[in-house]
Amino acid sequence: MLRSQFEEELDKLHNQFYAMGTAVLAQINNTTRAFVSHDRELAEEVIEKDEIINDYEMKLEKKSLEIIALQQPVSSDLRRVVTVLKASADVERMGDHAVSIAKATIRTKGEERIPEVEAEIKVLGKAVKKMVEEALDAYINKDDEKAREIAMLPDEISKHADQIQDLAVERIKNDPETIVTGKEYFRVLLYLSRIAAYATNLCEWVVYLKTGKIIEL
Repeated sequence: MLRSQFEEELDKLHNQFYAMGTAVLAQINNTTRAFVSHDRELAEEVIEKDEIINDYEMKLEKKSLEIIALQQPVSSDLRRVVTVLKASADVERMGDHAVSIAKATIRTKGEERIPEVEAEIKVLGKAVKKMVEEALDAYINKDDEKAREIAMLPDEISKHADQIQDLAVERIKNDPETIVTGKEYFRVLLYLSRIAAYATNLCEWVVYLKTGKIIEL
Protein backbone atom coordinates (compact mmCIF):
# COMPACT_ATOMS: atom_id res chain seq x y z
CA MET A 1 0.00 0.00 0.00
CA LEU A 2 1.29 3.44 -0.91
CA ARG A 3 2.05 5.84 1.95
CA SER A 4 -0.68 8.22 0.80
CA GLN A 5 -3.22 5.39 0.83
CA PHE A 6 -2.06 4.28 4.27
CA GLU A 7 -2.43 7.83 5.63
CA GLU A 8 -5.92 7.93 4.18
CA GLU A 9 -6.78 4.68 5.99
CA LEU A 10 -5.49 6.09 9.28
CA ASP A 11 -7.47 9.31 8.79
CA LYS A 12 -10.64 7.31 8.15
CA LEU A 13 -10.01 5.30 11.31
CA HIS A 14 -9.70 8.43 13.43
CA ASN A 15 -12.69 10.10 11.81
CA GLN A 16 -14.80 7.04 12.57
CA PHE A 17 -13.62 7.12 16.16
CA TYR A 18 -14.57 10.79 16.47
CA ALA A 19 -17.99 10.00 14.97
CA MET A 20 -18.40 7.32 17.64
CA GLY A 21 -17.42 9.82 20.32
CA THR A 22 -19.93 12.34 19.01
CA ALA A 23 -22.67 9.71 19.08
CA VAL A 24 -21.83 8.87 22.70
CA LEU A 25 -21.91 12.56 23.59
CA ALA A 26 -25.47 12.70 22.28
CA GLN A 27 -26.31 9.62 24.35
CA ILE A 28 -24.94 11.22 27.53
CA ASN A 29 -26.88 14.41 26.87
CA ASN A 30 -30.13 12.62 26.05
CA THR A 31 -30.01 10.14 28.90
CA THR A 32 -29.46 12.86 31.52
CA ARG A 33 -32.25 14.93 29.97
CA ALA A 34 -34.55 11.92 29.94
CA PHE A 35 -33.88 11.15 33.59
CA VAL A 36 -34.49 14.63 34.98
CA SER A 37 -37.51 15.28 32.73
CA HIS A 38 -39.01 11.80 33.33
CA ASP A 39 -39.07 11.20 29.56
CA ARG A 40 -39.56 7.48 29.06
CA GLU A 41 -39.66 7.73 25.26
CA LEU A 42 -36.30 9.50 25.13
CA ALA A 43 -34.87 6.93 27.53
CA GLU A 44 -36.05 4.11 25.27
CA GLU A 45 -34.46 5.90 22.31
CA VAL A 46 -31.11 5.98 24.16
CA ILE A 47 -31.36 2.24 24.82
CA GLU A 48 -32.17 1.50 21.16
CA LYS A 49 -29.28 3.62 19.88
CA ASP A 50 -26.76 1.70 21.97
CA GLU A 51 -26.63 -0.78 19.12
CA ILE A 52 -25.12 1.96 16.94
CA ILE A 53 -22.37 2.57 19.50
CA ASN A 54 -21.59 -1.13 19.75
CA ASP A 55 -21.43 -1.37 15.97
CA TYR A 56 -18.94 1.52 15.87
CA GLU A 57 -16.69 -0.26 18.35
CA MET A 58 -16.78 -3.58 16.50
CA LYS A 59 -15.94 -1.93 13.18
CA LEU A 60 -13.12 0.12 14.71
CA GLU A 61 -11.68 -2.92 16.43
CA LYS A 62 -11.83 -4.97 13.22
CA LYS A 63 -10.24 -2.21 11.12
CA SER A 64 -7.53 -1.51 13.72
CA LEU A 65 -6.53 -5.16 13.92
CA GLU A 66 -6.54 -5.44 10.12
CA ILE A 67 -4.14 -2.50 9.83
CA ILE A 68 -1.83 -3.96 12.48
CA ALA A 69 -1.84 -7.40 10.86
CA LEU A 70 -1.61 -6.40 7.20
CA GLN A 71 0.35 -3.15 7.26
CA GLN A 72 2.54 -3.80 10.31
CA PRO A 73 2.76 -0.09 11.18
CA VAL A 74 5.67 1.13 13.27
CA SER A 75 6.34 3.99 15.69
CA SER A 76 3.85 6.86 15.51
CA ASP A 77 1.60 5.05 13.02
CA LEU A 78 1.23 2.13 15.40
CA ARG A 79 0.41 4.52 18.25
CA ARG A 80 -2.38 6.05 16.20
CA VAL A 81 -3.94 2.62 15.58
CA VAL A 82 -3.48 1.38 19.16
CA THR A 83 -5.02 4.60 20.50
CA VAL A 84 -8.18 4.05 18.48
CA LEU A 85 -8.31 0.38 19.43
CA LYS A 86 -8.06 1.09 23.16
CA ALA A 87 -9.93 4.39 23.36
CA SER A 88 -12.94 3.08 21.44
CA ALA A 89 -13.44 0.47 24.18
CA ASP A 90 -13.50 3.23 26.82
CA VAL A 91 -15.97 5.29 24.79
CA GLU A 92 -18.19 2.24 24.36
CA ARG A 93 -18.26 1.83 28.15
CA MET A 94 -19.46 5.43 28.44
CA GLY A 95 -22.32 4.46 26.14
CA ASP A 96 -23.14 1.48 28.37
CA HIS A 97 -23.47 3.76 31.40
CA ALA A 98 -25.69 6.13 29.43
CA VAL A 99 -27.96 3.16 28.77
CA SER A 100 -27.95 2.30 32.48
CA ILE A 101 -29.18 5.81 33.27
CA ALA A 102 -31.91 5.42 30.65
CA LYS A 103 -33.03 2.18 32.32
CA ALA A 104 -33.12 4.00 35.66
CA THR A 105 -35.42 6.56 34.03
CA ILE A 106 -37.85 3.81 33.07
CA ARG A 107 -37.73 2.20 36.53
CA THR A 108 -38.55 5.48 38.29
CA LYS A 109 -41.42 6.48 36.01
CA GLY A 110 -44.39 7.28 38.22
CA GLU A 111 -42.41 7.19 41.46
CA GLU A 112 -42.20 10.07 43.94
CA ARG A 113 -39.33 12.37 42.92
CA ILE A 114 -37.08 14.94 44.61
CA PRO A 115 -36.87 18.04 42.36
CA GLU A 116 -33.87 19.55 44.20
CA VAL A 117 -31.82 16.43 43.68
CA GLU A 118 -32.77 16.15 40.02
CA ALA A 119 -31.79 19.77 39.43
CA GLU A 120 -28.32 18.97 40.76
CA ILE A 121 -28.10 15.77 38.69
CA LYS A 122 -28.88 17.87 35.63
CA VAL A 123 -25.93 20.16 36.44
CA LEU A 124 -23.66 17.18 37.06
CA GLY A 125 -24.73 15.56 33.79
CA LYS A 126 -23.81 18.70 31.86
CA ALA A 127 -20.39 18.79 33.56
CA VAL A 128 -19.72 15.16 32.65
CA LYS A 129 -20.81 15.73 29.05
CA LYS A 130 -18.53 18.76 28.81
CA MET A 131 -15.60 16.72 30.14
CA VAL A 132 -16.14 14.02 27.53
CA GLU A 133 -16.49 16.65 24.81
CA GLU A 134 -13.23 18.33 25.81
CA ALA A 135 -11.44 14.97 26.00
CA LEU A 136 -12.55 14.22 22.44
CA ASP A 137 -11.34 17.64 21.29
CA ALA A 138 -7.98 16.99 22.95
CA TYR A 139 -7.82 13.71 21.06
CA ILE A 140 -8.57 15.31 17.70
CA ASN A 141 -5.98 18.02 18.31
CA LYS A 142 -3.47 15.60 19.88
CA ASP A 143 -3.28 18.08 22.76
CA ASP A 144 -1.63 16.15 25.58
CA GLU A 145 -1.36 19.22 27.83
CA LYS A 146 -5.09 19.83 27.57
CA ALA A 147 -5.70 16.13 28.21
CA ARG A 148 -3.73 16.36 31.45
CA GLU A 149 -5.86 19.32 32.56
CA ILE A 150 -9.12 17.56 31.73
CA ALA A 151 -8.04 14.47 33.66
CA MET A 152 -8.17 16.54 36.86
CA LEU A 153 -11.93 17.12 36.54
CA PRO A 154 -13.24 13.78 37.91
CA ASP A 155 -12.24 14.87 41.42
CA GLU A 156 -14.62 17.81 41.16
CA ILE A 157 -17.30 15.61 39.62
CA SER A 158 -16.95 13.02 42.40
CA LYS A 159 -17.14 15.75 45.03
CA HIS A 160 -20.32 17.14 43.47
CA ALA A 161 -21.79 13.63 43.22
CA ASP A 162 -21.11 13.08 46.93
CA GLN A 163 -22.85 16.37 47.77
CA ILE A 164 -25.88 15.35 45.72
CA GLN A 165 -25.98 11.98 47.46
CA ASP A 166 -25.91 13.68 50.86
CA LEU A 167 -28.79 15.92 49.75
CA ALA A 168 -30.77 12.90 48.56
CA VAL A 169 -30.23 11.06 51.85
CA GLU A 170 -31.45 14.08 53.81
CA ARG A 171 -34.58 14.44 51.67
CA ILE A 172 -35.36 10.72 51.84
CA LYS A 173 -35.23 10.89 55.64
CA ASN A 174 -37.89 13.61 55.52
CA ASP A 175 -40.01 11.78 52.94
CA PRO A 176 -39.71 7.95 52.99
CA GLU A 177 -41.98 7.78 49.92
CA THR A 178 -38.97 8.82 47.84
CA ILE A 179 -36.78 5.88 48.88
CA VAL A 180 -37.35 3.94 45.63
CA THR A 181 -36.33 6.91 43.52
CA GLY A 182 -33.51 7.66 45.94
CA LYS A 183 -31.87 4.33 45.17
CA GLU A 184 -31.95 5.20 41.48
CA TYR A 185 -30.41 8.61 42.21
CA PHE A 186 -27.46 6.85 43.82
CA ARG A 187 -27.08 4.59 40.78
CA VAL A 188 -27.24 7.50 38.34
CA LEU A 189 -24.61 9.41 40.31
CA LEU A 190 -22.36 6.35 40.12
CA TYR A 191 -22.91 5.97 36.37
CA LEU A 192 -22.07 9.63 35.74
CA SER A 193 -18.92 9.33 37.85
CA ARG A 194 -17.87 6.27 35.88
CA ILE A 195 -18.37 8.08 32.58
CA ALA A 196 -16.03 10.77 33.89
CA ALA A 197 -13.51 8.08 34.82
CA TYR A 198 -13.59 6.68 31.28
CA ALA A 199 -13.07 10.22 29.98
CA THR A 200 -9.88 10.25 32.05
CA ASN A 201 -8.85 7.01 30.34
CA LEU A 202 -9.38 8.75 27.01
CA CYS A 203 -7.10 11.56 28.18
CA GLU A 204 -4.43 8.98 29.00
CA TRP A 205 -4.63 7.65 25.45
CA VAL A 206 -4.24 11.19 24.12
CA VAL A 207 -0.99 11.47 26.08
CA TYR A 208 0.12 8.11 24.68
CA LEU A 209 -0.77 9.21 21.15
CA LYS A 210 1.34 12.33 21.48
CA THR A 211 4.28 11.07 23.56
CA GLY A 212 4.31 7.29 23.28
CA LYS A 213 4.18 7.05 27.09
CA ILE A 214 1.51 5.07 28.92
CA ILE A 215 0.76 6.96 32.12
CA GLU A 216 -1.94 7.14 34.77
CA LEU A 217 -3.60 10.55 35.11
